[in-house]
Amino acid sequence: MTAMLVDVGDRAPAFTLPDADGTPVSLSDFAGAPVILYCYPAAMTPGCTTQACDFTAARPQLEPAGYRVVGLSPDSPDKLARFRAEESLSVTLLSDPDHRVLAEYGAWGPRTLYGRTVEGVIRSTFVIDADAVLQKVWRNVKATGHVGRVLRDLGLAEH
Repeated sequence: MTAMLVDVGDRAPAFTLPDADGTPVSLSDFAGAPVILYCYPAAMTPGCTTQACDFTAARPQLEPAGYRVVGLSPDSPDKLARFRAEESLSVTLLSDPDHRVLAEYGAWGPRTLYGRTVEGVIRSTFVIDADAVLQKVWRNVKATGHVGRVLRDLGLAEH
């Protein structure tokens, strides 16, 4: 599966994927509202937990500006439901087990893990405007501190 490299100004690839409850969620469900789509490797791992908790904690800055936060990983809906419950997450979590949507966003491909090159999720974040156009793209991000950078880049936090 070859990853595409969507970028700022491109139309966001449409998707319909199951959420943590198994309910289908589509990008079009958020039409008229901006979306922050963040792609992460695996629920219940240290970095991914940090990122999910940081996005949940950022709701007071994001919601008044209209942003909806959606996390995307290859995890099953059952694992996502456990992750949501264990960490008291309030972001929407979507399951992409075949990596199709991750690849469409350029968030699936070769990456270095402990000195080896492996196929996997490339931790990335995409800001999609109310018309489904990409406004900001961050790739190969570190989990720690990333949500603060997103808030600053969106003008929702002090620099």
